[in-house]
Amino acid sequence: MSHARIDSATGETGVVTVRYWASARAAAGVDAEAVAVEEPITLRELRARVLAAHPDTRLADVLAVCSVLVGDRPVATEDPGGVWVSPGDSVEFLPPFAGG
Repeated sequence: MSHARIDSATGETGVVTVRYWASARAAAGVDAEAVAVEEPITLRELRARVLAAHPDTRLADVLAVCSVLVGDRPVATEDPGGVWVSPGDSVEFLPPFAGG
């Protein structure tokens, strides 16, 4: 399992674990990473931080079509600016899968 770490600029009090599946994993170059957060942040902010950590990749295009889970709660149809992610949470990006 390949992991990366995205540190916060102001210090660390907790971590959000971000997991990528299938083509999201290929685009990110890792299957999971730890994002340091000091307090709850929105999914929009988390996504921006993840994309900033993976410049010049196709990750933005892949994440745009992913289903998203925060913990075990599907949130892909919600406004990412209104979805809160707290230290200790996990976020999973699941691209559409072919077959069935």
